[in-house]
Amino acid sequence: MSACCVPGRPEGEAAPAWEPAGRDVVPGRAAGPEAGLTSVPAGAFLMGTTDPRGYPADGEGPVHPVELGGYRIGTYAVTNAEFAAFVDATGHRSTAEQFGSSFVFAGLLPDDFPPTRAVAAAPWWREVLGADWRHPEGPQSSVADRADHPVVHVSWDDAIAYCAWSGTRLPTEAEWERAARGGADGHHYPWGDDLEPGGEHRMNVFQGTFPSADTGADGWVGTCPVGSFPANAFGLHEMTGNVWEWCADWFDPGYYGISPSTDPTGPRSGAVRVLRGGSYLCHVSYCWRYRVDSRSGSTPDSSTGNTGFRVAADV
Repeated sequence: MSACCVPGRPEGEAAPAWEPAGRDVVPGRAAGPEAGLTSVPAGAFLMGTTDPRGYPADGEGPVHPVELGGYRIGTYAVTNAEFAAFVDATGHRSTAEQFGSSFVFAGLLPDDFPPTRAVAAAPWWREVLGADWRHPEGPQSSVADRADHPVVHVSWDDAIAYCAWSGTRLPTEAEWERAARGGADGHHYPWGDDLEPGGEHRMNVFQGTFPSADTGADGWVGTCPVGSFPANAFGLHEMTGNVWEWCADWFDPGYYGISPSTDPTGPRSGAVRVLRGGSYLCHVSYCWRYRVDSRSGSTPDSSTGNTGFRVAADV
């Protein structure tokens, strides 16, 4: 794990009192979740990687066979519009709103933005008062023109609350990786091993010189609307890049060595939850984690401007 990817809340900072997600459940969501879910058939795949260019400390290996039953997973990451419907229905206050701040990439802040606390190990992350899912870069920003962008500044706890309301759940880490791989094994990206096949950008990541200059060569600086890039073989969009996605599992770098071969659900306990897929801030010079086989994690109360989620459900 690395603070450069998703910084956690500062140690010693008290988390807001968390109310169980069940309090916010509203039965009978009008459209139901099914319309936004894609079926992934039962099957086996090889999970993980031992590529020496990766991050062994993250527990990316060993490569191991995993067999899963069929399930459904979000065709796209949950959007601002969908999260707004949840908030309107439940009155949910996100973790970032309860804390009063969240972490924003400095390159997205106005040049005259006042100085704020930075993350020591990754000074491009700034704690911004008033940053939350409605105000991704702070109080002066909004999502009025980003309804179809993935919601960000959501904690694992926020994601779980959304799932309880929508009748869904978070995917397990194994479900996420099988879905991202699109039914094939051994490759690093949802479409294969060539980052830009035929010179075509297939995901939203950082181009240029990190962290000072994102050229936006892929068409975007910051998040992009869901569905901006081609789907993988299972019909799923932006499984890598754009935003990190929360998974259900606790994170343990040693888990792959002891995980069951059928329907693994992660360690029984832990301090951080799994994040998958990388984001618009990933750049090969410092964070080659925009892969189907990379993994990271953060504390359940963490929120940043590059972290979102997609939902899953049983068949």
